[in-house]
Formats: sequence, C-alpha cells, structure tokens
Amino acid sequence: MLKTILVALDSSEHRQRVIQSLEQLNIQPATKIILCHVMPSLEPDSEMPVDRPHVSEDALYQETEKQLQSYQADLPCESELEIVNGDPAVEIIRLAHIHQADLIVIGSRGLTGLKRILEGSVSSQVVTDAPCSVLVVKPD
Repeated sequence: MLKTILVALDSSEHRQRVIQSLEQLNIQPATKIILCHVMPSLEPDSEMPVDRPHVSEDALYQETEKQLQSYQADLPCESELEIVNGDPAVEIIRLAHIHQADLIVIGSRGLTGLKRILEGSVSSQVVTDAPCSVLVVKPD
C-alpha cells in the first residue's frame, strides 16, 4: 500500500491530467497525499520587461495556494500542501525525502529536441534522482 504520495503540480495546462491520474491509483483512506508546487526563483541578474504589468509574488502564491486547495478538497484521504521556491526538480526530490514518499506523481510537458535541451526536463531529473518510484503523466 502507498502510504505517502507526493504530487508535483506546476502551472501548466497538464496539471489537471496529473490530478486525474490519482483516480487510477486506488488510493486508500490511510494514504497521505502531499500536493506540491515549486515556484521558480528569479535569478538576481535576470531582466524583467518594464513595459508590462507584473504579478506580485504574494499574488502568485495566493493564486497557487487557492488552486491547490481546490484539488485538496476533492481528495479521498488526508493531504497537505507544500509551496516552495527553488529549482523544481531539486525541490521535488527534497520534499520526497522529507515526507518519505512512496511515490511521486509528476507531469511531463512532452518537450523534445532543442526545447528539451534548452529548457531541461524536470520529470527526467526527478525520475533519475528520486528516492522512490515516479509516475510520469504524459500530455494528451
């Protein structure tokens, strides 16, 4: 039986598919689900365009928390929310260690070729470095 499942959600359109994949796992009431979101840290020397409005970090955090809470309300078991800042793959792996996860559920953006090389693959890095099994949910 899976005691703890870490569900890594980002702000992409694929997050709903990741949540739907939980229905296929036959989750028991004794299972604990950790819904997590990693907010990428801004590089200190990164440039932000001044001709466009910016959403504050607090507003992004509140929006993310509200979205996770809506998913949390539909879960059939105990759950927690984790919203952290940092490198997504590193933070997901760190949370898996902290919560002693039995499974990580993560989405894949399905990047290929040059985009995958330039942007990297969070799911690939998590699969490689995770302390437990990883379920990668592919896009449609």
